[in-house]
Amino acid sequence: METTEQEFTRLIGEHKSTIYTVCYMFSKDNEEVNDLFQEILINLWRGFGQFEKRSDIRTWFYRVALNTCISIDRKKKRRGKTIPLSMNIDLYEDNDADTRQVKQLYQRINRLAPFDRAIVLLWLEGISYDEIGDIVGISAKNVSVKLVRIREELKNM
Repeated sequence: METTEQEFTRLIGEHKSTIYTVCYMFSKDNEEVNDLFQEILINLWRGFGQFEKRSDIRTWFYRVALNTCISIDRKKKRRGKTIPLSMNIDLYEDNDADTRQVKQLYQRINRLAPFDRAIVLLWLEGISYDEIGDIVGISAKNVSVKLVRIREELKNM
């Protein structure tokens, strides 16, 4: 029989890519990704005892991760702009056309409102409209409508 800590550790191991995906969608550098990941882990641990298993654990992980990232994003905006320290080295510099297109797409996605960004992230992960709706708290039909509007917004950027 697993203890609560062992079960939590096992589940984090199984779903850490889900958490990191959300972190990368809401962050611009690796240090911030790690900070977001830690905050999400703290919130997951705090809520783990109250998780009632009415939904899939993956859905719950997404919901906690997205809510944590959106909350931190809002706090950052209220705090004002900071200037990160940088060594001006990009170890992942790649200048081919595909890489530039992907970077441009992610730059545009990062300009979306946090809620819209969350919906796009989940859609890019291949999650069904029903499950996206469960995660963000809207109907599947509303997810469909929002995605159409988001695609238009991205095209117009």
